[in-house]
Amino acid sequence: MKREDAFIYACVIIGAGLGLMLGKPLPGVIIGLGIGYLLKSVISKDKE
Repeated sequence: MKREDAFIYACVIIGAGLGLMLGKPLPGVIIGLGIGYLLKSVISKDKE
């Protein structure tokens, strides 16, 4: 597993946890996925 992918997985899990606390896990997962991809793009641009 690549380091960048780990950020996506972590953000999805955190988003799902926060969503469960609020009673709606699916929006939390989607927001976590978006944040994970943003972090991945920032990290991959730093390597170039």
